Amino acid sequence: MIHPHPEAPNSDEFKGFDEARRIMWGHEARARVYERLELTTFIVDTDVAAVHINNTVRADRVLLTAFDMAGQKVGADTLLNDEPGQHLDIAPEFDHDFTDMVVVPESQLEQAITCENGWVVNLTALRDYDLVADRRATQRAVFLAHLQDMMKSGDVRGFLFGRGESDGTEAA
Repeated sequence: MIHPHPEAPNSDEFKGFDEARRIMWGHEARARVYERLELTTFIVDTDVAAVHINNTVRADRVLLTAFDMAGQKVGADTLLNDEPGQHLDIAPEFDHDFTDMVVVPESQLEQAITCENGWVVNLTALRDYDLVADRRATQRAVFLAHLQDMMKSGDVRGFLFGRGESDGTEAA
């Protein structure tokens, strides 16, 4: 189940802000899925290929079911949602559909998917995820999104990208 964020009226004046907000929501969803599943043993257990996240049964918890490459159940866990921001909405970068994960026909995993009461995390994609690199890339993307608003308003007229070398002099 996806809980969309309320959208502000779309205006040309704040396109960068709207884009930055969309970028941040994506990062927050990826980071939340990674951090919450890191609380389980599923990420380090190489027998686990996928995790079905059932976030529809109860608002105060997320039911997790782990599956192996053959699509057979190999474990389960429950994560409690102590705060509303802990809900595990779909992060497309990890979702089995978006990552083209192979699901064995007539397996227990396929049965869980057909119930449509959650979504499936491809553990290969989750294990390859680098939270720090994503955070840095998100910071850059958010800055660039805001930059177009700042240039349009005249707050920024010029800028340099890159690390640059300091010659030890101070700019006035």
